[in-house]
Amino acid sequence: MNDINQNKENVKMHLKDLRQTLKKMHLAVTEELILPKPDEVKILMNKMDQLLKLIESK
Repeated sequence: MNDINQNKENVKMHLKDLRQTLKKMHLAVTEELILPKPDEVKILMNKMDQLLKLIESK
C-alpha cells in the first residue's frame, strides 16, 4: 500500500512541475509575445515522456 501512495505522490509532483512550467510558457507567449526556446520545449517533452512511462508501468 505504501508503494501505491508513493507512486501517487511522484505523479502529483511531476504533474505540478509540468503545470507550472506550462503556465510560465503560456504567460511568456500571451503577455510578452516571447516564444519558448526549443530546448525548453524538448525538456518539457522529456518530462512528459518520463511521467507517461511512470504511469504506464503501473
